[in-house]
Amino acid sequence: MTINKELVDSLFSQFGESDITRLSIREVGKLVSQIEQESGEEFIHMEMGVPGLPASAVAIAAEKEALDMGLATQYPHIEGIPFAKAEIARFAKLFINVDVTPLNCVPTVGGMQGSFAALLAAARTNFEKPYTLFIDPGFPVNKSQLQLIGVPFKSFDILHFRGEKLREKLESFLSENNICSICYSSPNNPSWISLTESELQIIGELATKYDVIVVEDLAYFGMDFRQHYGQPGIPPFQPTVAHYTDNYILLLSASKIFSYAGQRIGMMIISEKLRTRRYANLKNYFTNDVLGHFITYGVLYVTTAGTSHSAQYALAATLKAVNDGEIDFVKGLHPYGEKAKIMKALFLKYGFYIVYKEENGDLADGFYFTIAYPDMTGAELMREFLYYGISAISLAITGSENPNGLRACVSFVRMDQMEVLEQRLKAFSELH
Repeated sequence: MTINKELVDSLFSQFGESDITRLSIREVGKLVSQIEQESGEEFIHMEMGVPGLPASAVAIAAEKEALDMGLATQYPHIEGIPFAKAEIARFAKLFINVDVTPLNCVPTVGGMQGSFAALLAAARTNFEKPYTLFIDPGFPVNKSQLQLIGVPFKSFDILHFRGEKLREKLESFLSENNICSICYSSPNNPSWISLTESELQIIGELATKYDVIVVEDLAYFGMDFRQHYGQPGIPPFQPTVAHYTDNYILLLSASKIFSYAGQRIGMMIISEKLRTRRYANLKNYFTNDVLGHFITYGVLYVTTAGTSHSAQYALAATLKAVNDGEIDFVKGLHPYGEKAKIMKALFLKYGFYIVYKEENGDLADGFYFTIAYPDMTGAELMREFLYYGISAISLAITGSENPNGLRACVSFVRMDQMEVLEQRLKAFSELH
């Protein structure tokens, strides 16, 4: 072992929780930080899904310029500044092949506010359809958002429902006619599987058939590196349900794709059909029954009163450079894939296995992957890792039905730590 077992157990006990898999991602981060401080040993950090690459230089320069212009003294427009809205619409066409106008594009305070606004708005559209359906595993905070506002949800683990099996599984929920929205991420946090075109088509067709809103989280836009999605206006385009239904709200974020997490800036792209659609039930919560107006003035306004001017300028300037072909943002993200390839090989070498794979086994190398160890539960593995100076989070909090897996994030692991990781995995395997 790398770290004293009694020290680890003592610090963990301070959280007042006997099951380590119940700790939130931030709590795991706090625990690991305390262990590092007390032990003096640097961890292999795989618990936090935060960027590990330098922030966009274009964004930083634009943000400084916006502040120098005196915009810090002015309230931003709730619907977003025209510069940002226009570049989001261009980006949607050039990289997703989706035709929208700037009216359909709204900057948000990170993807987190975007998901909150979209899920809340969808839940208020029809009192007969109170449930959100999550295709799991997924980002646990989305469920926390709904729990906070008292919105009920249902979920299922996609592991055994890939391909055409997805249609039957979705229809078993949607046929009850109480689902207002479907939410998922692709590439997926935490499994890193990417929904195929046929699966996206199934979701889109059923969303239209049962009149539900699809909230598609594209936080890891372009990061399925098996295809290159970084050339403006040139196929392949980012796969999306927006190619198969008009009932979509897309969520994008500068946090991962532009390494700009600290300034909390994201994008919401809503279809023209949904933006202009009236839902009588919205009048029970707001003065206007148009969904697009409800999202901006009924949700975004009352939560943050808009997104900061400077962050919007940073986003808009970066998008303009990307849209103009001056920056290949996808190529800049390749270090994540390179690290994932090395790390997965090390885990497999020392007896671990990958929990979530694509149907053909060809899982992309990217921001996350999932691991497990024979004859160990996720709780046992997560805790044992702490003794070896390795941190990860349990799949249990992501909605996974697999009790044995952990999510590993590559972003904070440095190339110069790969040898240390191998030494620790080797020591682990020798005792297990």
